[in-house]
Amino acid sequence: MTQATAIIIGASSQLSREVALQLSRQQVELALLSPQPEMLAEFAASLPGKVTVHALDIYQPQQAISQLEQVWQSLGGAHLILVNTGVNHYDPALPWQHEDEMIAVNVRGFAAMCNTAFRLLREQGYGQLGAINSIAGLRGGASVAYHASKAFAANYLQGLSMHAQRLKLPITITDIQLGMLDKAAMQGARMWLVPLPEVARQILTALAKGKRRVCVPKRWRLMAWLTRLLPEYIYNTRRWKKKQPKPEKSK
Repeated sequence: MTQATAIIIGASSQLSREVALQLSRQQVELALLSPQPEMLAEFAASLPGKVTVHALDIYQPQQAISQLEQVWQSLGGAHLILVNTGVNHYDPALPWQHEDEMIAVNVRGFAAMCNTAFRLLREQGYGQLGAINSIAGLRGGASVAYHASKAFAANYLQGLSMHAQRLKLPITITDIQLGMLDKAAMQGARMWLVPLPEVARQILTALAKGKRRVCVPKRWRLMAWLTRLLPEYIYNTRRWKKKQPKPEKSK
């Protein structure tokens, strides 16, 4: 391959689209994979570089493996495979349906994609696997299966990195641990919010530098540090309360 090529798994999210846009502006050839590829047609047509769109059903791991292999073969390989798959539900009743879906997608689907990506890169002899993860994996949380699945993802990626080192192959594994931006948005915590183009820029910078693990956006490194440090009796009782509007001053 002479031209830089990237495969984005889970390309329908707003973050994946911003990453794809910035990569395309760098003249990276893209393959975008999504459960609903038709929803990406207009977006793909707007990109300045070469791009193709493909179907991938993350809920059916064996089928998803075959779909990824077909895309890989059609491209003749890739320099980067970026995995951005995941679902999150929160219900205080913890219905098994939600827990089961998170485990199916965030664990089985994620592992199937990362395992296949690593195998393809190993056969190619080089490349980079990046995965959008979350600092939620640092400790347990109220969204029980989600936090646990992100811990699984972090350990799975670390294991792949160790395996690449044992094989003495130039394969880079990058664990991109996002801050909990959705939660910050719901709580109106502006200090922790960062524009999406900047989030994507930081992700691409970390990938270009071959980082093993990175917290994005950078300001969330403090929250990640505190999450590791807090004693359990404090961590378990902390709350993010929605800010109440300030009363207007009487004139």
